Amino acid sequence: MVPVVRAIQKAWPDTKLTWLIGKVEHELLAGLDNVEFIILDKKRGIRGYADVFRQVRHRNFDLMLHMHASLRANLVSLMISSKTRLGFDRNRARDFQWYFCNNHIPHLPRQHVMDGFLQFAKTLNINPKDLRWDIPISKNDRDFALNHTSGSKPILVISPCTGERFRNFRNWKASHYSKIADFADSQYGAKIILTGGNTETEKKYGEKISLNCQGNVTNLIGKTTLKQLLALLERATVLLCPDSGPAHMATAAGTPVIGLYATSNTNRTGPYKSQHLIVDKYPEAVQQEFNARVSEIKWGKRVRNPHAMDLITVPDVMEKLSKAFEEAGIKTLST
Repeated sequence: MVPVVRAIQKAWPDTKLTWLIGKVEHELLAGLDNVEFIILDKKRGIRGYADVFRQVRHRNFDLMLHMHASLRANLVSLMISSKTRLGFDRNRARDFQWYFCNNHIPHLPRQHVMDGFLQFAKTLNINPKDLRWDIPISKNDRDFALNHTSGSKPILVISPCTGERFRNFRNWKASHYSKIADFADSQYGAKIILTGGNTETEKKYGEKISLNCQGNVTNLIGKTTLKQLLALLERATVLLCPDSGPAHMATAAGTPVIGLYATSNTNRTGPYKSQHLIVDKYPEAVQQEFNARVSEIKWGKRVRNPHAMDLITVPDVMEKLSKAFEEAGIKTLST
């Protein structure tokens, strides 16, 4: 959503912007210039909503952009007093969002999520020509990243896991990541850095990948803040990950992403500027699971098969990694 904010700031420089945001997301975006944040701490339950209400109950806004289609966001939107409430078109207005808004962006079928967000700006007659993030990173966080990425070696950051959700089968095998790490090390002399959250699944992934690698791996899983992770991605040559938040953080940092996609549609949620680097097995997974083409199923429909990611092979990823290094001007050690 940050490019939308930047586009509004450029077109309407005197406009005051307030962003109602989750506590975790705020950890990444804290310090965004000329934006007031109101934080919803979901872990506080009803008290978190009460905190938000106390901050907005006496305020009137000229425009509310309802850019998150969820039941929670709908409930929070009821606290906002605004003459104009702009939300998604009926097809994308999940959880009855349509009824919580009095204006809607036009329906454009089969859009990337980013294009859907940008449609809000376009509906306001703002054309975001150049996507700009400029998420603030402190000197301490940049020093942290520099400490782990100094030297002349190319940097491959591997964020192996996606969020833990029910029937969310988007993780590739740890043993496969080890083979890719060895390939990047032996063929390109790359430094390998593992990143991720503090869950048991992610920590086990880090241990397995490190244990099975021939060379050295820097395992930072569970050891970074979101700002530190963004700083690391900013200095990385390339990021390798499944469909997950770091893919979009790397895009914001200007770093190419090798995305591993089989259970979700990359044309809807893939890294926006790295579509050509994605290993896309979603069409094959859809054929196996639904006996249909992607064009014949609902846009964005997930494949809930725990074996779908097995369609992605190690050579598939090696090919994309070589392409990413080539585009970055990195040659193989043999040349």
